Amino acid sequence: MTRPTTERSADPRTWRPTRRRITDGLLAALAPIAACGVALGGLTTWVNSGSAGSPARIAVTDGRVFLPYGDVRDTAAFFRITNTGGADDRLLRVTSSAVGGETALSRHRMTGGHMAYAQTVDSARVPAGGGLAMSPFGVDVTLRAKAGWRPGDLVPFTLHFEHGGRVEASAVVIRPGEDPEDPEDSKVP
Repeated sequence: MTRPTTERSADPRTWRPTRRRITDGLLAALAPIAACGVALGGLTTWVNSGSAGSPARIAVTDGRVFLPYGDVRDTAAFFRITNTGGADDRLLRVTSSAVGGETALSRHRMTGGHMAYAQTVDSARVPAGGGLAMSPFGVDVTLRAKAGWRPGDLVPFTLHFEHGGRVEASAVVIRPGEDPEDPEDSKVP
């Protein structure tokens, strides 16, 4: 049994769109829309400035490896790694087919008694917009040199990064303490 239309409109429980209800509904919907617009504008500015979504851009330069002294074959290699991208990266490992055995990332540490030791590390951070300068006093690559290396020889390496992938680089063999850029240091006595 249905009621006639005139009876339904007379029912006090019937919802009717009034000006006040429509205004309140539009204002309630406007707040999230405005917030989304502001967020989208901010993200657009961030992306256009080159800061967002920029992957790590890794470059490896200044590779050098110390010439071992005497019968000792253990030595270290060093590289200058720069990251011009907008995201941090991590150096996970370094490999080379031209070394005698495995390589390892290590960090030079000093004890309270002024003694030095090398501590193996799993990875090394390469910050966005920055870099990592390997040295005998920080992070380096420990390795076993093959016999017959001479100052000036180039040793190929592959550096493996978490996001940047594989980067091929060469390191010049130098005597500890010599500057690879100074031609006087590379003369054989």
